[in-house]
Amino acid sequence: MIRFLFLFECVALISCNTPSAGLSDKFVEGSDIRVKNGLVVSAHPESSRIGAAILLKGGNAIDAAAATEFALAVCYPEAGNIGGGGFMVIRMADGRVDVLDYREKTPFNGSRNMFLDEAGNVLEGLSTNTHLASGVPGTVEGVITAHEKYGKLSFSEIIQPAIDLAEKGFPITENQASSLNSARKAFISRNSKWPAFVRDSLWKAGDILRQPDLAETLKRIRDNGREGFYGGKTAELIIKEMKRGNGIISENDLKNYRAVWRKPVKGSYRDYNIYSVPPPSSGGIILLQLLGMIEDYPVAEYGFHTPQTIHLMVEAERRAFADRAEFLGDPDYISVPAKELINHEYLKERMSSFDEERATSSSQLKHGNPFQGESEETTHYSVVDAMGNAVATTTTLNGSFGNSIVVDGAGFLLNNQMDDFSVKPGFPNMYGLVGGEANSIQPGKRMLSSMTPTIIEKDDRLFMVLGSPGGSTIPTSVFQVIVNVIDFGMDIFEAVSSSRFHHQWLPDNISVESNSIELTVQEHLQSLGYDLVNRGAIGRVNAIMAVPGGLLAGAADTRGNNVATGF
Repeated sequence: MIRFLFLFECVALISCNTPSAGLSDKFVEGSDIRVKNGLVVSAHPESSRIGAAILLKGGNAIDAAAATEFALAVCYPEAGNIGGGGFMVIRMADGRVDVLDYREKTPFNGSRNMFLDEAGNVLEGLSTNTHLASGVPGTVEGVITAHEKYGKLSFSEIIQPAIDLAEKGFPITENQASSLNSARKAFISRNSKWPAFVRDSLWKAGDILRQPDLAETLKRIRDNGREGFYGGKTAELIIKEMKRGNGIISENDLKNYRAVWRKPVKGSYRDYNIYSVPPPSSGGIILLQLLGMIEDYPVAEYGFHTPQTIHLMVEAERRAFADRAEFLGDPDYISVPAKELINHEYLKERMSSFDEERATSSSQLKHGNPFQGESEETTHYSVVDAMGNAVATTTTLNGSFGNSIVVDGAGFLLNNQMDDFSVKPGFPNMYGLVGGEANSIQPGKRMLSSMTPTIIEKDDRLFMVLGSPGGSTIPTSVFQVIVNVIDFGMDIFEAVSSSRFHHQWLPDNISVESNSIELTVQEHLQSLGYDLVNRGAIGRVNAIMAVPGGLLAGAADTRGNNVATGF
C-alpha cells in the first residue's frame, strides 16, 4: 500500500528580517526538523521565530507560547488574533497537566433566537458576517492568565516582539497575498474605512504588511495588562465599533470576561496517555471516543488507508459526531456526561452496530445513551522547551479573518464565533455541524468548539504535542496523525503529511483530500455504501514528538505556511 503524502507548499529556509533577525543563524527551521533545546511549530515563519527567540532568551514553553500567540495576531490575521479565543493545554516537566479555556462568550444582551426572523427562520449571514456575530474576545485574558501562572520572563519581554512586528511590518507569503485579495471586498464593504489589509493595488508575495493601529493596541496591553484591552481606550474603541454596526458587546461584557482553568480530559490508547481539552470544546471527548472505539481492532494489521481501516475509522467518526450534537456544550450551563461518553463499555456498545460489510446510514444512527454505565481558519501551535515543559494551543476567529470587521482605530479583527452555537436546533453552522439544545445561545455562555490541542505521554514521559485548525475536521485530523504514529509506525512528519479523510455524521459522506486514496480503495468503499466527496486540504497539523537521542522532532504541515523553528 502506498502512503500518499499530501505536500502542498514546502517551506524553504527563509532568512529572518523580523525582530529576531540577529538570532536567525542560531535556529534550525523548516517543515521537518530535529533539535535538542527548544522548538516552536506554528502557522507562520515569523511567529515560530519569535517563539523560538523567547526560548533562546531563557523563557520557558509558556513564555514562548504567549509570544507566539501575540505574534500570530500580527502575522497571521486569517486566524491568529487578539479578538478571538482558544484553548491551551500545558504539561509541565514534572507531569502536571492544565487546560486553560479562553473561549469567547455570548454577550449578556445575546438571546436564544437572536439570529432568527419573526417566523423562526435563520437570517442568512447574520451569525457570520456582522458585528452581531462576535462573541466577547478571550485571547488577551487567556494569554495573560497563562503567563501569570506559569511564565518566567516579564510580560513586556514576551509581547514586545509582536509590537515590533506590527510597527515594522513583515513580508507576506504567496498564500497570504491570495487570502487578503480574496477578502478584499468583504474588508471594504464591512468597515467604515479601509483597514491595513486593503491597499490600492492587489497584494503579492513579499509585500510588507504594517499595522500601526494594532501596534498601539498591543502597547496598551503591554503597559496595562488586561486593562489595556478590556478597559481604557481599547475598550472604548470596541464599544464604538459595536455601536456603528449594531453589535451587542458592552463595557460590562469586556470588564467581566475571565478565562477558566479546567481539568483536561484524559484517556489512554495502546499504553499511551492522552490529554486534551474538555467542554466547551468537543474536540477532546471526540478524540478519546474515536481512539477508544477503534482500540479493540487490529488497525496495524489492516494497514494505512485500506478499505478496512477507513471503514472502521469513519464509522467511529460517525458515532462520535452524533453524540456531539446531542450532549456537548458549555459545562457551566449544562451537565455534560464527559466521563460516561469516554467510558470503554459505552464505546464498545456504540460500535456494537458496526457492520464490517456495509456503511451505517446516518439517518438511522442517533446519539447513544451514555448514562447506561468552527472556516476552517483556526490555527494551532505547539511548543516544547529544553526542560520538557510543553504547550499545545489552538486559537481562532472562526471564519477566515473572522467576520472581516476591524475595530476602527484598534487594528484587530473581530471574531464570528456566535455561529458556533446552534442558532436553531438542527440547523447546520458554516461547517455543516448540526447541534441541539445543549449548544443553544444563552447570555454569558461559551459556544461549543471542535478545537483539539493535545499532549501525549509514553511511560509518563512527554511523547507528542499536536493540534490542528480545520473546524469540524480538527479532531479527526488529530486522530489520524496519532494512529499514523502509534499503529502504522510513521515518523511525525510523515504522519502529519499523509493524506486525510473526514466524516461528521451529517452530512452523510466521507470528505477525502483529492487524489489521496487509491481508486480501488475508493471503489471498495463505494461498494459498502459510502458517498465520497473530494475536497482540498483537511486540517493543518503542527506537531512535536520526542525521538531517540533526547531530540525533539518538529513537523510543520505543508498544507499551509507552517514552519518549525528550534535550536
